[in-house]
Amino acid sequence: MAELKARTACEDALPVTVGAAQLEELDLGPVTSVMVWGQEAEVSAAMEAAHGMAFPKPNRSSSKDAGRCVWFGRNQAILIGVAPDAALGNHAAVVDQSDAWCAVSLSGAASEDILARLVPVDLRRGQFKRGHTARTQVGHMMASVTRTGSDSFMILVFRSMAITLIHELEQAMQAVASRST
Repeated sequence: MAELKARTACEDALPVTVGAAQLEELDLGPVTSVMVWGQEAEVSAAMEAAHGMAFPKPNRSSSKDAGRCVWFGRNQAILIGVAPDAALGNHAAVVDQSDAWCAVSLSGAASEDILARLVPVDLRRGQFKRGHTARTQVGHMMASVTRTGSDSFMILVFRSMAITLIHELEQAMQAVASRST
């Protein structure tokens, strides 16, 4: 009988360093979709009580310790890094999405320039501050882009798009690096 082994979305394809940028796969732990069906304030209060972070406002994320909650659309968020408290189910649809997403971190001094080639959103530090998030395109893929530090971003795409994301980002990394030589 065949032995099945769990594989990450970016298995053997990362990390990649080109010039002043690094691309690494992130292990997010549990990933849970939270879709509000009642009042957002009730969900936010339940999240605050259980996880120490509020339901995020549009285009924002909130975090506490190892957990992060990322806005994902109207009345939708993704809870990352912590198992959802059962009380959230009283106010929202709570669905495990742990195997559905590919998560990478793009970091380094060139990260904004790299994403400027692929993302039709102004991600410069003055406009897109730490904790800001956007549902947008990266190349031709729908994605979530969140600024996690002054020169770092978390990018989420569907798991099936992992290798395409790496390819697109690596090409942009090479193009930006070639300009500085």
